[in-house]
Amino acid sequence: MTQRRTSPLLTARALGRATRDRQLLLRRSEMGVLDAVERLLGLQAQAPRPPYHALAARLADFRPQQLSDLLESRQAVRISAMRSTIHLVSARDARLLRPLLQPVHDRGLRGNFARQLVGVDLDRLAALARTLVERQPLTFQELGERLREEWPGHEGRSLATAARQLLPLVQVTPRGLWGHPGRAAHTTLDHWLAAAPATAPAEPDPQRDLPAVLLRYLAAFGPASVKDIQTWCGLTRLREVIEPLRPRLRTFRDEHGVELLDLPDAPLPDPDTEAPARFLPEFDNVALSHADRTRILAPEHQGRTWDNNVAHRVLLVDGTIRGLWRIDTAGDTAWLTIEPFDTLTRPERAAVEDEAAGVLRMTSPDATHDLRYG
Repeated sequence: MTQRRTSPLLTARALGRATRDRQLLLRRSEMGVLDAVERLLGLQAQAPRPPYHALAARLADFRPQQLSDLLESRQAVRISAMRSTIHLVSARDARLLRPLLQPVHDRGLRGNFARQLVGVDLDRLAALARTLVERQPLTFQELGERLREEWPGHEGRSLATAARQLLPLVQVTPRGLWGHPGRAAHTTLDHWLAAAPATAPAEPDPQRDLPAVLLRYLAAFGPASVKDIQTWCGLTRLREVIEPLRPRLRTFRDEHGVELLDLPDAPLPDPDTEAPARFLPEFDNVALSHADRTRILAPEHQGRTWDNNVAHRVLLVDGTIRGLWRIDTAGDTAWLTIEPFDTLTRPERAAVEDEAAGVLRMTSPDATHDLRYG
């Protein structure tokens, strides 16, 4: 407690600038696409397009084909990872992260979901599912139908979902490629990467790998509390993993007195550093990876970025989420609609509209573009 009182204070604005800097959102980076995916510890990817918008907001001269090429060459994959949700990660990180996050997936098999699996031998289910998807990539519907032949009294969707929790299943291309809708068909990570020897797995070592990943989290999302880290990955009881790392960390406290951990040489920009307008996709990790999101979303706007369990695309202005956006098309016209949470100043509007033009050029290069306020 004494350490918390004496640790330097970081305001929500200071935390927001620090996180935006580490998330490559204060200025676009020149780093390569694969390097950026690894720097960010993956990109939320429930739908095909969000990773492309996430990188377009962060990298200079980003072209969607660059990310598609990584997926086609199997240097990047779409897999259930943090919080048991689909992420686009490098092949190297998929091999690293998925075993570490197995307890999160195991937890998904317990609770209410366990009732749907009464009478199912999970070891048998995992073995059978592996055989099926390695023989031929399958959608969840197809996998569920095949598994129901073994357990006819259960729903196929429940059986397929259990297989995803038990096995490291990747979504195979063309799913996730720019401009190719592609159904979500699955095979195992090892099977998919068998043709990519550069990603051969190292022997897993949780005592070594998990602390290293938590330090990478701080580099990408810090400064952060233990609760923030747990929110990001879905793992629990991380304090016992972090305690041995303390000699390598520095500490701060937020405006509520919560202890924040950080790397000793990580950047802390001036809170008044200019923060350019950026259009982020739904479920962007910058908005999901902290228990306390006031560094990126003002308290009065909490709840406005979600509708039931669906996240909206968000607009960053002056460091925080200040509105929502969407793109619609009709014929040869594409228009981007902005719904600000509050009044934008004239300079803010100019910056937002300039950034919006770039988003439209990437998403609809051959269409007539229009910008609207909702």
